[in-house]
Amino acid sequence: MQYKLGQLAEKLDVELSGEADYSVSRIATLASAGPDSITFMVDSRYRKYLADCQAGAVILPPAEREHCPGNALLSENPYLTYARLTALFAPGVHKDEVAVHQSAVVHHTVTLGENVRIAANVVIGRDCVIGDNVSIGPGSVIGDNSVIGDNSVIHGNVSIYHECKIGAHAVIHSGAVIGSDGFGFANEQGKWVKIYQLGRVIIGDDVEIGANTSIDRGAIEDTVIEDGVKLDNQIQIAHNVRVGKHTAMAGCVGVAGSADIGEHCAIGGGVGILGHLKVADGVTVTAMSLVPGSIKEGGVYSSGTPLEPKVQWQKNYIRFKQLDDMARRIKKLEKALSEKTKEG
Repeated sequence: MQYKLGQLAEKLDVELSGEADYSVSRIATLASAGPDSITFMVDSRYRKYLADCQAGAVILPPAEREHCPGNALLSENPYLTYARLTALFAPGVHKDEVAVHQSAVVHHTVTLGENVRIAANVVIGRDCVIGDNVSIGPGSVIGDNSVIGDNSVIHGNVSIYHECKIGAHAVIHSGAVIGSDGFGFANEQGKWVKIYQLGRVIIGDDVEIGANTSIDRGAIEDTVIEDGVKLDNQIQIAHNVRVGKHTAMAGCVGVAGSADIGEHCAIGGGVGILGHLKVADGVTVTAMSLVPGSIKEGGVYSSGTPLEPKVQWQKNYIRFKQLDDMARRIKKLEKALSEKTKEG
């Protein structure tokens, strides 16, 4: 795949400073780029690499142009421009496959859009609707009455249960499970009785779901993932959760049932969010934190104990167990001091 710099500047809507006819064929880092490569520099911290950079072109802020000896694409947001550039160099998905592979099992009631690609060993249940330009990778299973929107990509070995709705331009990576039963049981004299999950999973447009992520169907109402949400690998979204528009979650996040996560939130890796709470719009939760209650205002939140040498951690742990006793003693001393002051 090869592009002239003039073409790239036009496609990326940025200014070119250099040779419009110069061609590049791959993306590389500042350190490893060669004459056939295009790379990017986000800010001045990486300026020291420019002098020796062998790249055919560098995406960088206009203020850094004077430090770049070669061709440059000038962007106020180089990282965003780089993100858009990757779409131009990304390989196509399932382009070499026939429309419907002979080993696929597609129920005769399924509605297929135009330019659909269905790979080997795919199973699609009754009354499903598959939109235009959808690609479904090998071994994936789509349950009855499910809908997949236009231009979506379902990678191999994805399981989408019955009556789920996936929006347009979705990307669902291998091993993801959409619409499995939520964790619902009633206790009968020490034994667990299953509560069948009767809701659905509704996923909006432009949502990406990482490998081995699970999204449970609602118990009665639906589990809802709104437009633009980005979920990393190995995330657990429990039943009846709502995740607001353009929220992003890093790997191994766990969200318990009926939690309501706001829009434009950023949830760090390994965060645990308890159920039946609400997280406001614009909240960032740092990695490995626990969210035990509702967050009512946007901002950055953290919890947990940072890593430290074992000996120091053990000392601090002992002090932690002594806090309640220390607090009581301090309160008693303050009271005694107050009474003595009054007497004086």
